[in-house]
Amino acid sequence: MGRGRAAGGALSAAGAGGGGSRAEPGRSDPPASPRSMAGLGGGPAAFGRCTHAVVRALPESLCRQALRSTAGPEVDFARAEREHQLYVGVLRGKLGLQVLELPADESLPDCVFVEDAAVVCEETALLTRPGAPSRRKEVEAMKRVLESLNLNMVEMVDENATLDGGDVLFTGREFFVGLSKRTNQRGAEILADTFKDYAVSTVPVHDSLHLKSFCSMAGPNLIAIGSSEAAQKALKTMQQMSDHRYDKLTVPDDAAANCIYLNIPSKGHVLLHRAPEEYPESAKVFEKLKDHMLIPIANTELEKVDGALTCCSVLINKTSEL
Repeated sequence: MGRGRAAGGALSAAGAGGGGSRAEPGRSDPPASPRSMAGLGGGPAAFGRCTHAVVRALPESLCRQALRSTAGPEVDFARAEREHQLYVGVLRGKLGLQVLELPADESLPDCVFVEDAAVVCEETALLTRPGAPSRRKEVEAMKRVLESLNLNMVEMVDENATLDGGDVLFTGREFFVGLSKRTNQRGAEILADTFKDYAVSTVPVHDSLHLKSFCSMAGPNLIAIGSSEAAQKALKTMQQMSDHRYDKLTVPDDAAANCIYLNIPSKGHVLLHRAPEEYPESAKVFEKLKDHMLIPIANTELEKVDGALTCCSVLINKTSEL
């Protein structure tokens, strides 16, 4: 586990130990699908394949009660709802995904940010233990909807572990896990134990909420990264930890580096990225990706409460029969 441990760490699944439990003890889990068939996993060739998306409606309580790292203007709920509906409409209408939409829960003001409640790779779903105690119950609805897809379910039951999905970057080859205020070493170890086929490395995150607050995958071998000193330092750590050489796409704005890459059979390379009216200079960088179908998405309101594009969906590639 020692490569450059002060800067980051490599986790071996064999040494990670337990801490996760298989859900539905009365049901035998189906065998893992062959890696060649998987999407959002399954090796680089299938990276970005997706059939389903889980999203959740916005509760009105988000405006005043959602967690936020800095004080600022109040969320305009009507505008936030319009932006979210357009986001969901792109996934369902333009890209043809089967969208499973959970209802809002007013007692869970952050519940629209479904990414933090689960990490799904191939046919396995890890239900997380979010770092903010007020968000732990968000996992219950996520568990029900993922069970309906007959995924292999693993629950994070270790009370010493915390993990937000926003700290998990899957590249198609390996996982990077941000160690942040919301995710700790034990959470990263349980993820490594859950997805044993992939290397897992940890990356310190100090000045942002999550690892994916300033980076994401913009293609099968392409990391979108912000220009801040903290973002560039994290990228350097990832490069040092990995045995693979990734291409990078540097954008001026950290928030704009959070984008969604999909590989849709009828569309090819698809990238959802922040709108030009929000981040014009970063949008110009994305426009250089001539092989991608580019879809600008506004996220002005949810950004006020630390929301990013990846936060609002859990993407799944379902290859076996339901």
